[in-house]
Amino acid sequence: MAKASKKKKPAPGRSARPAKPAAKKRPAAKAKTIRPAKRKETAKKPAEPEEKPLTPLEKIARIDHELVKLIQERGRIVKRIAAKDEAAAREVCALGAASDQLTDDAVGRSRGPVSRKTLKAVFRELHGGCRSLIRKTRIAFLGPTYSYSHLAAINCFGQTVEFAPVGSIPAVFEEVNRGHSDFGLVPIENSTDGRIVDTLDMFSRLPVRICGEVDMEIHHTLLGKCPQSEVLEVYSRPQALSQCRNWLAKHLPAARTIEVTSTSTAAQLAREKPGAAAIASLQAGIYYGLDVLAERIEDNASNTTRFAVIGDHSPEPTGNDKTAMLFQVEHRPGGLAEAMNIFKNKGLNLTWIESFPVPGPDRGYLFFVELEGHENDKPIQQAVGILKRKTLRLEILGSFPATEVVE
Repeated sequence: MAKASKKKKPAPGRSARPAKPAAKKRPAAKAKTIRPAKRKETAKKPAEPEEKPLTPLEKIARIDHELVKLIQERGRIVKRIAAKDEAAAREVCALGAASDQLTDDAVGRSRGPVSRKTLKAVFRELHGGCRSLIRKTRIAFLGPTYSYSHLAAINCFGQTVEFAPVGSIPAVFEEVNRGHSDFGLVPIENSTDGRIVDTLDMFSRLPVRICGEVDMEIHHTLLGKCPQSEVLEVYSRPQALSQCRNWLAKHLPAARTIEVTSTSTAAQLAREKPGAAAIASLQAGIYYGLDVLAERIEDNASNTTRFAVIGDHSPEPTGNDKTAMLFQVEHRPGGLAEAMNIFKNKGLNLTWIESFPVPGPDRGYLFFVELEGHENDKPIQQAVGILKRKTLRLEILGSFPATEVVE
């Protein structure tokens, strides 16, 4: 008889543990396929519409807007400078080398189809407009409106200033001398007829300064309200009639020439009188509503008039300047030659000399001279020092930048 097997009892303090089940065999792991990570889908931006090309007029308009912004910024800077510095304000308001130098620098670097003449005209108005932000500048000239002196004043100062037309050259000097006008503009020399006597006479009488010049081509126009064949009288200033005398003799031999105080006055008379014509500027003809009977009737095709800008100061040196002076020497042989040798010995080049009789019973002459250089230049100062010992009278009329002929 089989014996029953005895089960082992667990040792005291130990609990019986259930037997571990047999481990199941796992199936062989399949090779994992590596898939690329999914990209986060971003919202697609709508395609921007293509910018429409600007038309030529739109391009010009955009540039014009930028120009206006820059011009206004320039004006704000001028006002800020003037508010902080009184000397700077005077420099901005003065007719001086500073604005001319700025213009020359800007125009000199320009490369493009726009002419230097046009660019300078733009800058002239810009300088004048910025100057008027500080205070209004008053300019006296031999009027009426659209005389050649008026046109020269516009060329120098632009049209944002206050113009004061007066009836004579002495009146221009008086306006400046009394402080009624900041500057005056007077003719000083014509390429056909030479010096302007009234101007030289006033320089000898009043202590004004030459602070600039305008050298302008003068083209005369025959203006009227009747056909040229019906012209019986021609009005103009003596200088204008003289500069057209050959043309008048050839084309209007029977017409009477009548001198008046200005070319603009002549234009007014031609508008009012039957059979009258005027020699004046084309601009005067437009202003007074006259017909152009003949253009460019001056005998000298290169006819120019030089105008002096008068004031109470001389601009700073630019490196391309002139100095004007007048002096009187003893009325004896060799007196003038001794004075001229002083300029020669100092290497100074004279560009203009005129003699003018001294008013009064004593015989003698005043000599007006212009020379290259500024009165602050050492050679000129040395020459002036020597001249003072050799002359009866010596006055520096002023130094100013040399200019080009204006068409």
